[in-house]
Amino acid sequence: MIYLDYSATTPVSYDVLETYIKTSKDFIGNPNSLHSLGVKSKTLMNSAIKQISDLFNVLDSELTFTSGATESNNMALVGVALANIKKGNHIITSKLEHPSIYKICEYLETLGFEISYVDNDSDGLIDFEDLKRKIRPTTILVSIVAVNSELGIRQPLKMIRQIIKKENPNTYFHSDMTQALGKIPVSFHDVDLASCSAHKIYGPKGIGLFYKNSRINLVPLIHGSSKEQSLRPGTPALPLIVSMAKAIRLSLNDIDRREAFISRLNDKIVKELETYPGILINKTKYSIPHILNISFENIKSETFIHAMEAYEIYLGTNTACASGDLSSSVLAVYKDKKRASSTIRISLSYLTTTDEINKFLSCFKIVYNRLNALVQK
Repeated sequence: MIYLDYSATTPVSYDVLETYIKTSKDFIGNPNSLHSLGVKSKTLMNSAIKQISDLFNVLDSELTFTSGATESNNMALVGVALANIKKGNHIITSKLEHPSIYKICEYLETLGFEISYVDNDSDGLIDFEDLKRKIRPTTILVSIVAVNSELGIRQPLKMIRQIIKKENPNTYFHSDMTQALGKIPVSFHDVDLASCSAHKIYGPKGIGLFYKNSRINLVPLIHGSSKEQSLRPGTPALPLIVSMAKAIRLSLNDIDRREAFISRLNDKIVKELETYPGILINKTKYSIPHILNISFENIKSETFIHAMEAYEIYLGTNTACASGDLSSSVLAVYKDKKRASSTIRISLSYLTTTDEINKFLSCFKIVYNRLNALVQK
């Protein structure tokens, strides 16, 4: 099997899985309980939180565990909107976001909030001048993804934050860092709020992280009895929390070396696929090497993906949460509906081998020639 859909999800690493199993077996107490088993679990949970806060140089209290990045995105956008409804009703986002952001924005529009979509240039970078124009006195939040999930375009968060704060110091800045964490260096100090998910960094599914600067007040989405976990009350998922801490720590190891290796694999694929007349490479100078997007001129992406499955090679279309839809990101960058209508995403990992890429390219050629011949008939 050759797995090339790491941006959709990653396999749980052996070390992380071991941590999950050990925590599940040895720490059975509810961290909210006052007895010794509860205290033992609470101590471990606090240690895991401390590990993460130290890695990102933030306060323990600024971190909240969620079910994943989608919940974290909801916590950020809806939480900020409801908490600041008297200050303004305007939110800005980009045309390169994860589908969950757009769904949240659609919901907020039903509550009376106004959403603006900032333009991007031909390389996918946020148009700074357009961002300046769109920020108003009533703008309460800007949400810009750190790394786009379809084209891998990386945004300069620190620069975007400076622009936002200069235009309106009271506007908060959120970023979905799901596709950035573990691939490139990230800093929570570049934003006011951030979303992450463990299953993108070889951790378990069902656990995410939400960062909120301590000076920001939010309206919680979930209400319960716990005072310490005011944003997300309930019994903490201790095995998942400890496992995510382990996954984050491991994902930051040798990040530069891993990126350099993945870049070589990406270059190898691009060099080969550029020779095909019916394929367009959707890549800009701001795309990270972990994500490579291509468009077919004459072949449906779903047909190609299923044909590759016969060789036990697994690829993705655009983003897994909007699989089969028109690629909004390709459309935003290239302004071409046909180009955006049949895309596949090849996402790479430090686990990917050169031999796997050689086999992928060999099978790709067989499948492409066969399907292209059928189209030409």
